[in-house]
Amino acid sequence: MNDAAPAPTPAPAPRRARVRAPELIGKGGWLNTGGEELTLADLRGKIVLLDFWTFCCVNCLHVLDELRDLEEKHRDTLVIVGVHSPKFVHEAEHQAVVDAVERYEVHHPVLDDPELATWKQYAVRAWPTLVVIDPEGYVVAQHAGEGHANAIRTLVEELEAEHEAKGTLRRGDGPYVAPEPVATDLRFPGKVVTLGGGNFLVSDTTRHQLVELTADGETVVRRIGDGVFREPQGLALLPDGKVVVADTVNHALRTYDPETGAIERVAGTGKQWWQGSPTSGPALDVDLSSPWDVAWWQGKVWIAMAGVHQIWTYDPASGTVEVAAGTTNEGLVDGPAAEAWFAQPSGLAATEDRLWIADSETSAVRWIDTDGLVHTAVGTGLFDFGHRDGEAGQALLQHPLGVTALPDGSVAISDTYNHALRRYDPATGEVSTLATDLREPSGAVLVDGDIVVVESARHRLTRLRLPEEAVQVEAVAHRTRREATEVAPGRLRLDVVFQAPTGQKLDERYGPSTRLLVSSTPPELLLAGEGTGTDLFRELEIDPAITEGVLHVSAMAASCDDPAGGAPSGGEYPACHVHQQDWGVPVKVTEAGVSRLPLILAGLDA
Repeated sequence: MNDAAPAPTPAPAPRRARVRAPELIGKGGWLNTGGEELTLADLRGKIVLLDFWTFCCVNCLHVLDELRDLEEKHRDTLVIVGVHSPKFVHEAEHQAVVDAVERYEVHHPVLDDPELATWKQYAVRAWPTLVVIDPEGYVVAQHAGEGHANAIRTLVEELEAEHEAKGTLRRGDGPYVAPEPVATDLRFPGKVVTLGGGNFLVSDTTRHQLVELTADGETVVRRIGDGVFREPQGLALLPDGKVVVADTVNHALRTYDPETGAIERVAGTGKQWWQGSPTSGPALDVDLSSPWDVAWWQGKVWIAMAGVHQIWTYDPASGTVEVAAGTTNEGLVDGPAAEAWFAQPSGLAATEDRLWIADSETSAVRWIDTDGLVHTAVGTGLFDFGHRDGEAGQALLQHPLGVTALPDGSVAISDTYNHALRRYDPATGEVSTLATDLREPSGAVLVDGDIVVVESARHRLTRLRLPEEAVQVEAVAHRTRREATEVAPGRLRLDVVFQAPTGQKLDERYGPSTRLLVSSTPPELLLAGEGTGTDLFRELEIDPAITEGVLHVSAMAASCDDPAGGAPSGGEYPACHVHQQDWGVPVKVTEAGVSRLPLILAGLDA
């Protein structure tokens, strides 16, 4: 018997805007539904979470992982629908989307929308974007970027209670149908190194293992690390014979000793790095973010930290990590390491005087010299890509994931989304094509004058002779397919929309809880308004002499659970949540353009 006083009547849920959700359309059709076509009418009675993603985007992969617990705990009321919205031409290929859904273990329906039809209907501006639809088919929230899982969980619980009471919630199994598993020795392998005895060690990414193969590249010797790794990628031999492994989704580095089989975590806590976290210190106490490749250079392990667009180092002698290059801003800016911008660096290769970098989202090959300066060999920025050989300044790649130093001082490029092996020669400044018809090559290693390539989407290693002459390839150039936003010259009001989730408030304990950084390509596009501030709005001034460009906007907001607002009290220190997103907004300057640009971080634009 309970003698406690009756609980107070809960406050009514806040009134939400009633915006009918547009239909889900995509020429590529549906995946993970057993062949069934879905409509919003089929999902009526369920809470629907649309995840606009593309498989090149590491932030989208972070969100897939953030949502897994939510998806499992609310499986009978919540249906997550991935709306695959490609950035690169290769990502518009249906088979590539099929591969990505398996590679990243997406366990919900996915709409393949190669022409961005649904993206346009929902006025999406960034990858990833999350849209919540209530059981009656109305949009109730939109979130861009990472860090929103807790807010969405709270909203889902509110919607469950509200629509259970109204009789409009339908519980039961969702439309997800698991595809049939496929048996191969490797499944979407990532990187490869050769061991002392001539065998290969491969990161078998989707099976979360390392695999040792004999020198034929086919016969399995052993599988390593079952239950230890999560989507491992980069591998590098250390001077002591151990292999350092980029344990990507665990946000950690581990070493593997081929002699003893011992595996040891040497860097990272297992938690993802967020803005404001330490960027140096004891290696096991500092968070990392999706380390994608590793290389031994100048007495340290260099780390392609794809998740934060930086290069870090791990020093085994001192047991410490620190940032070596990059600001966390996403883009292509050369110069001193501390001021350079990268975009999802995913491949590393070391020579005596250079650390080569495959900077995937800018479709670029870059390098750091021994003086700590960052240079670009091939590539121009986030939105230009293709397959074009010749002089490096005009050559084009498409989302390369790997680089391999060649004996003559040139570098082989695993040009992943062009399905090609390319070569850049610093002596001549020329880019050429060495081989085509490779399926998503993601790394390579030299063996006795040959090059062994990881064909990730063919689940195998492929051995090639380095050709004497380049392959002739018809040149193609592309730009990212998003439509430019037409803006008026002169004053442009930028508003980043952020509403603290129910039960949370902005965390002002240590000063401002929000940050906004604005810049542009070309820099001349902005006459005023660039730089960093703490308000989530900014008055920009657009130069009427510039006809088009890209606005780079980075926003962050920190909110904490508010016991006074109904959130559970976690004791003296409430749980806090960081919400962040980077936008690259292509703009066209025209007299008929808008004078206000809203970007939604969380909430709905009033």
